[in-house]
Amino acid sequence: MNVLVNCLYGADAVDEARAQALAAFAMGRLDLPEGSEVSLSFVDDDEMAQMNEGYRGKEGPTDVLSFECDNLEDGFPEGEGAQGYLLGDIVIAPDVAARQAAEYGHGFLEEVDLLVVHGVLHLCGYDHIDDEEAREMEALQDAIVAAWAVHWAKEAASGC
Repeated sequence: MNVLVNCLYGADAVDEARAQALAAFAMGRLDLPEGSEVSLSFVDDDEMAQMNEGYRGKEGPTDVLSFECDNLEDGFPEGEGAQGYLLGDIVIAPDVAARQAAEYGHGFLEEVDLLVVHGVLHLCGYDHIDDEEAREMEALQDAIVAAWAVHWAKEAASGC
């Protein structure tokens, strides 16, 4: 899995290596082809508000936006020598994440973890428009985040 991180804002708070590792972890849990690629960008509230208005017609910054590149309906590349799958782009607003973390009573890094996984799931076709879809997406998101917490704790304990 290939994850490109572009921290245009919030470099002092965002753990880029953790976000990169988590995106790859989530992609692996979703059984995406090994050569799959995603980009992950962190932007300020003004940039996020512009994107939210331009792409969704909604005012103000949101926490995360996802932009699919290759069409999932086309299927994943198969066979030896198949090129990587360009999953898409995830954009996160660290200041929105910080506000939400305080509101929900957990840490900033945990909120970013949720947003990274949420973005990956959107790129894989999951959505939360209706209640049934929301339950499915939230359950999968929670399972990936929980598995990640165990994985990350083991990595930290081993010094890797």
